[in-house]
Amino acid sequence: MSGNGTAAAAAEGNGPKMRVIRVGTRKSQLARIQTDSVVAMLKALYPGLQFEIVAMSTTGDKILDTALSKIGEKSLFTKELEHALEKNEVDLVVHSLKDLPTVLPPGFTIGAICKRENPYDAVVFHPKFVGKTLETLPEKSVVGTSSLRRAAQLQRKFPHLEFRSIRGNLNTRLRKLDELQEFSILHPEECMYAVGQEGGCSVPVAVHTAMKDGQLYLTGGVWSLDGSDSMQETMQATIHITAQHEDGPEDDPQLVGITARNIPREAQLAAENLGISLASLLLNKGAKNILDVARQLNDAH
Repeated sequence: MSGNGTAAAAAEGNGPKMRVIRVGTRKSQLARIQTDSVVAMLKALYPGLQFEIVAMSTTGDKILDTALSKIGEKSLFTKELEHALEKNEVDLVVHSLKDLPTVLPPGFTIGAICKRENPYDAVVFHPKFVGKTLETLPEKSVVGTSSLRRAAQLQRKFPHLEFRSIRGNLNTRLRKLDELQEFSILHPEECMYAVGQEGGCSVPVAVHTAMKDGQLYLTGGVWSLDGSDSMQETMQATIHITAQHEDGPEDDPQLVGITARNIPREAQLAAENLGISLASLLLNKGAKNILDVARQLNDAH
């Protein structure tokens, strides 16, 4: 995510002065690994620049005794970094898309999205359950997750399991589980993921996308907290990726908070409209009632 300003600082030393780009990140090990990979890519693209990593803690990192869905803050893992960007203390920040608020603050844009890795969720098993799957775990086995999206879907699929809130970074969660031995990928028929791994996990809404022969297929669903009630629909749209004209893209390439200069606006609009159409279809079929009940039950617990 980047803001309007991109102030430069000069590197110290007697040699040629190099522009220094300050990159903001959360302090967690996972965030640092992600940021280091982004900085490595930027260094390869811009060898004449220096990069300084500025790590800081966020509200979500500090409040570890409360479920994410109950804290009520929309920018749990981004607000402090947004403030640093506004105050020109950093030039850009690196986030997981799922941690970004649905609507970015004025003047902010998602300036780049790295090539997507496998978007599927995974479940990690205690050593005593090596070889098991969620389906074959014993009755009343406990699954820890801070995500209502995951819990609602998996509760419906695997009613013999119990789901409890668990907080902390990845290392902390694995330590709570007691040593990583094995994990299992959760496929869409078991657990769909958050939108572009964006939108967080505090609402039981999930999607799955597939691109085939110029058609973008979007499946979306909503669930009650216990998974007993659900709604799921699939829609598709034709996406044309044509070559850009020599005069380049439009002057204002930003759409839905993302600046994507190398993707034709027609394709971006088609994808956005597909999402809007699917959301409208689900809402018309009663999705809002399911989500309203889910929110009320979550607030009551």
